[in-house]
Amino acid sequence: MLSEAAEMVTVPGGDGDYGVLPRHAPMITTVRTGVLAVYEARKVRERIFVAGGFAEVTPKRLTVLAEEAVRLDGLNRADVEQALRNAQDDLLDAKDETQKAHIQQRIDIETAKLKALG
Repeated sequence: MLSEAAEMVTVPGGDGDYGVLPRHAPMITTVRTGVLAVYEARKVRERIFVAGGFAEVTPKRLTVLAEEAVRLDGLNRADVEQALRNAQDDLLDAKDETQKAHIQQRIDIETAKLKALG
């Protein structure tokens, strides 16, 4: 989705948000649902909604493998609201606990997208 130099990137890590700068110490972390922000000239240049996955930091790069990723400016509030309503309806029709858990995860992601949109 994005492969370019950045001044800093903030990542919604499993243990909290963290910033990645050039020459950062190596690490691998989980990524929780939230917004990854790419900075240039001390301002956010790009915001990307991510839902789960992993991040690998090396002194030269940050690699994020997300289960879902979409540019925040590419999200349409009405579409997200409709997807949330659809998932809530699907939850009422779920046949078993596995299906309910999967649908609940979808509801949580759509709710997080709405929160990210403000």
